[in-house]
Amino acid sequence: MKHFIAPSLLAADFANLQNDIEMINSSEADWFHIDIMDGMFVPNISFGFPVLNAINKHAKKPLDVHLMIMDPDRYIDEFKKSGAANITVHYEACSHLHRTLTAIKDLGCRAGVALNPHTPVSVLEDIIDDIDLVCIMSVNPGFGGQKFIEHTYNKIKSLRYLAKGRNDHLLIEIDGGVGSQNALTLLRAGADVLVAGNSVFASPDPTSSIASLKNLSPEILTS
Repeated sequence: MKHFIAPSLLAADFANLQNDIEMINSSEADWFHIDIMDGMFVPNISFGFPVLNAINKHAKKPLDVHLMIMDPDRYIDEFKKSGAANITVHYEACSHLHRTLTAIKDLGCRAGVALNPHTPVSVLEDIIDDIDLVCIMSVNPGFGGQKFIEHTYNKIKSLRYLAKGRNDHLLIEIDGGVGSQNALTLLRAGADVLVAGNSVFASPDPTSSIASLKNLSPEILTS
């Protein structure tokens, strides 16, 4: 299965957001990655429902909504109504994770769980069968442009081992510090979805940067 590329709108030009949305629409990207921050779970505030609705109005590709918020259960229905195809909640923010994932699936969305850098993949052992996507945070959540955490490679391998034979269709998404310098290594470790922020939107040619990430071939070893 070919990997997915999900440009992160957190790194887009907010004054020209529609232009960046149209760029993604016409690119080889697969999803729009949208970080929702509440200023409590993470020390930053990003998009609210009015902006998400506006994005959905123009987006022609699925919305991959990453909830960096406390008590996400309060808003799951609303995110579905605002166009979310994937809804990812943080393990650290959910008291009743199984119930939350069930609610997301009942809405017809792909259900994801995000793990902060300090959270081991072993916490998902009892629920791995019920997850569609795991988002491994390769930076501390809340801000773009951070340095990639190298331990991420080991977490990907551990997660793939945990899911083997139990959830072979699990998607592993990597969020934070992803770019041309590490994308191939991430894919070879077992990643399926690359979230790319600054590496796309700070590029002189964002469309070309997306294409380069999309057309990597992890099965071909270089000398």
